[in-house]
Amino acid sequence: MNYISTRGAGAGERHTFSDILLGGLAKDGGLYLPSEYPQVSAAELARWRGLSYAELAFEVLSKFCDDIPAEDLRALTHKTYRAEVYANVRPDPQHGHTAAERAAQITPLHSLGVENGAPLSLLELSNGPTLAFKDMAMQLLGNLFEYTLAKTGQHLNILGATSGDTGSAAEYAMRGKAGVRVFMLSPRGKMSAFQTAQMYSLQDANIFNVAVEGVFDDAQDIVKAVSNDHAFKARHAIGTVNSINWARVVAQVVYYFRGYFAAIEGQPVGSVPEGASAEQRAAVAATTPLADWPKVSFTVPSGNFGNVCAGHIARMMGLPIHRLVVATNENDVLDEFFRTGVYRVRKAAETYHTTSPSMDISKASNFERFVFDLLGREPARVRQLFHDVETQGGFDLAKSGDFARVAQFGFVSGRSTHEGRVETIRDVYRRYQTMIDTHTADGLAVAREYLEPGVPMVVLETAQPIKFGETIREALEREADRPAAFEGLEALPQRFDVLPADAGSVKAYVASHTGA
Repeated sequence: MNYISTRGAGAGERHTFSDILLGGLAKDGGLYLPSEYPQVSAAELARWRGLSYAELAFEVLSKFCDDIPAEDLRALTHKTYRAEVYANVRPDPQHGHTAAERAAQITPLHSLGVENGAPLSLLELSNGPTLAFKDMAMQLLGNLFEYTLAKTGQHLNILGATSGDTGSAAEYAMRGKAGVRVFMLSPRGKMSAFQTAQMYSLQDANIFNVAVEGVFDDAQDIVKAVSNDHAFKARHAIGTVNSINWARVVAQVVYYFRGYFAAIEGQPVGSVPEGASAEQRAAVAATTPLADWPKVSFTVPSGNFGNVCAGHIARMMGLPIHRLVVATNENDVLDEFFRTGVYRVRKAAETYHTTSPSMDISKASNFERFVFDLLGREPARVRQLFHDVETQGGFDLAKSGDFARVAQFGFVSGRSTHEGRVETIRDVYRRYQTMIDTHTADGLAVAREYLEPGVPMVVLETAQPIKFGETIREALEREADRPAAFEGLEALPQRFDVLPADAGSVKAYVASHTGA
């Protein structure tokens, strides 16, 4: 597998998965993608349906990181995706599954019901250590980093930015890891109290929290500026865990396969004779063209486009995804694009502070990966468009006619508001006895706009409700469910430093704490 930059620099060079693992941006400021997407066959899908999550992760990741010995990669996926790591499961009173059964599934599918003829479900992705979907990729990334650094004898200083969940997921995945320090930037005063406490209460010597005087996009711009200072990056061994890191994106591809299999569980594929055995059903599925497999749609709450970008990649690999529904909050830069073809980033003053703060993002870093595919993988055009983003604040693909091809990739979108979130939380709790967080509420509200009879709709659940307790109290007039491990979290001592939204200040801070 060879990786290339969306902006074309280094054409002809060979980059393996391990080559790009510890970095983020390519040297030309672009993002890495495979030179071509690996394809899955009907036979592979038929075989993968019954695999454990760890084994499924091994199979999917094997297609992207063929430079890691198979036995090592399998050991890494089995170390990462264990029931005890994803044990923060909530009750499922409707379906009677035990906590142990649900934890063993890693990402259990929580069926809500049938609405407008469409089966509607939540794919639970937040049962990990920090109660957010970011754990699904970050736990793997921590183990991959430790494995690679041990092999090479290197060390790594991770510089990241978070709007709420990436930071805690990264810090919990990297705390205590040999050869790794984490410098995490977050917008001061813009995260929920629970999110803030999760990060700032960590006292590990290799964790450094920096509260930036600004919004998330300011922090993200600083990370990109430091990544583009190649001399500083090399001198201080700077790596990244933000969703621009390819390993994070590819780890997220796995749960689209898992969610698809769960959504069609028990459903025959192809012309299966009545009374056929499980082996016969699998044999028929293995020879049924992927175009004839059942279709499933996914709705993804998304601000930085990393989570839904993984769905795009799964679809490009051949997974029979019908629609990818992008759900935003009031910071609707992505919804505006998928409705009009105009990508218009907002300035800090135009970025709203909302009750789904992890999506308070107005410059979607991973969006460039999709644009690269949309434009037929023409790096010169991508390079010009994202130069326009920096100099003119955006671009318009409707004028060039390129926007007309978006439908071929299955994308649609919608937005929600605070009032819509609150009403959705109330409705789902009343109707299905299920408590959801604010971001998942954005997803469900938008998903309901795109339900189609007979097509399962899977909403990616992104966080547990306790992370946004204030809005849960407003919606339900009760406290959010809190896993026992997090009792008293907000009362713990907090350790962080405050810096201006300035790349020079952050560089000086990193340099003073690395001794380089």
